[in-house]
Amino acid sequence: MSRPSWAPLDIDLDRPSGARVYDYFLGGAHNFAVDRRLAEMIASMTPDIGDTMRANRAFLRRAVGWLVEQGITQFLDLGSGIPTVGNVHEVAQHADPACRVVYVDVDPIAVSHSRAILEGVEGTAVVQADVRDVEDIVSDPVVRGLLDFTRPIAVLVLGVLHFVPDSDDPAGIVGRLRDAVPPGSMLALVNVTHEDQPPEVIEAQKLSSRTGTPIFLRSRAELAAQFDGWTLVEPGLVHLPLWRPEVPLADGERPERFGALAGVARKD
Repeated sequence: MSRPSWAPLDIDLDRPSGARVYDYFLGGAHNFAVDRRLAEMIASMTPDIGDTMRANRAFLRRAVGWLVEQGITQFLDLGSGIPTVGNVHEVAQHADPACRVVYVDVDPIAVSHSRAILEGVEGTAVVQADVRDVEDIVSDPVVRGLLDFTRPIAVLVLGVLHFVPDSDDPAGIVGRLRDAVPPGSMLALVNVTHEDQPPEVIEAQKLSSRTGTPIFLRSRAELAAQFDGWTLVEPGLVHLPLWRPEVPLADGERPERFGALAGVARKD
């Protein structure tokens, strides 16, 4: 296999990557045959997973566009994966070229790919860090070098906290992020839920406990608690397609089938 320019030499192309599997589900080009095979295996077990990932990315685009309309030009994207296929900097800088974005991920493969892809892209940076290490992230010199913490910042936590167990206090993580950013800052959050889900989704979650990255489904009440100290904007905490949709949902569409709740909130 020839190695494309965006795949650094230290990355094993014969092993699948979760970040590249996500890219494949989004219709991106930053993936390989080994990633596509794994993605198809996952899709055979949970047919809605691809639609859920695409719905999450569509929410990202709508939320980032709306945030720029509110005057936000700084973004801290936690658990960012590979920044491709309509990611934060593309959406934000299309709306306002002055926007700045810091991508943060714990996965060294995602970080390595991200640095290669974003080389030479103004107003962007990549940091390797764990979302649980809030103080390290907000004090990182790369983060501080690009983002001005005296001005509002949008903190994006889109589909990463459902990998954080209750013992690591996900609501506390969001609270520490709230304390780190100035008033006027915004939070966009997505987490998978067990509410309104069919039995096969619950069973798939049980299978995830056998892997190194189990998924923790949470109730609406548990997710609402993550917004403590923030003021939710309309339409509140809703299923992914219901957050400010650009077009009405099709007749018969079930927004709950996407299995995740999303919300955007303001620090007053």
